Amino acid sequence: MTTAGPATQAVILARGLGTRMRRASGEQSAQGLDAAQDAAASSGAKGMMPFARPFLDYSLSVLADAGIREAVLVIGPEHLEMRRYFEATAAGRRVTLGFAVQAEPRGTADAVLAARDAVRDAPFLVLNSDNLYPAEACRAAAAIGGSGLVAFDAGALVSLGGIEAERVLKFALIDVDDSGMLRTIREKPAADDPLALRAERWVSMNLWSFTPAMFDACARVRPSPRGELELQDAVMMAIGELGERFRVVQARAGVLDLSSRVDVGFVGRQLAAMDPRP
Repeated sequence: MTTAGPATQAVILARGLGTRMRRASGEQSAQGLDAAQDAAASSGAKGMMPFARPFLDYSLSVLADAGIREAVLVIGPEHLEMRRYFEATAAGRRVTLGFAVQAEPRGTADAVLAARDAVRDAPFLVLNSDNLYPAEACRAAAAIGGSGLVAFDAGALVSLGGIEAERVLKFALIDVDDSGMLRTIREKPAADDPLALRAERWVSMNLWSFTPAMFDACARVRPSPRGELELQDAVMMAIGELGERFRVVQARAGVLDLSSRVDVGFVGRQLAAMDPRP
């Protein structure tokens, strides 16, 4: 694994369909969302969920604190409102924004590949638009300066991030070798998977550091059993076929997860103390 100094650019995956957020069961629709939040939930554009500011502004503020100066939002062709908002509020931002369009929601590896022409030939972070990561975790990811990721302790995600334990078990679990390098990553492992049975479980929340070599792996990956071009499959291909090594930074910290309507209230309470400066 080579390093080229801390990353100062990021790719934010904002193309997802937001299926869980769109879904409105009786329980979910009774979570106290105001009209603007209900409209954002119905659109599926989770990064635009309005609090004092759109959710993505809080993420961009954290990235700026971590030393990120440029970010590319991967959006769909239908996300005109998101693009208009960020273009209209560009003045004075600490993070300069660009856009890449993923024509169809074909998976996270395809989303990263969509940003290929918008990223400089230097390391870059990749992260979700519906998660708010701690600044120290983003800073640690940027400091990798090559291939790597931040792995979060499952217990801390529950106790500090307010994520239900059963939901954490549906995230990708990772295995780290004795030198601190990624050995494997498994999305939605079975309950009897050896990684799920460990007393200490390390979870990927999609906070990655990549080099431009990752675009080649994303271009080669094939659909998963779920029919998607998945980023973890591209990572394993990069390890097995391209010789990339991914350094793992372990963090015992919470991550705010804005996946469904039931998350909005908790996330809003945590954001109330923040004054974002994106």
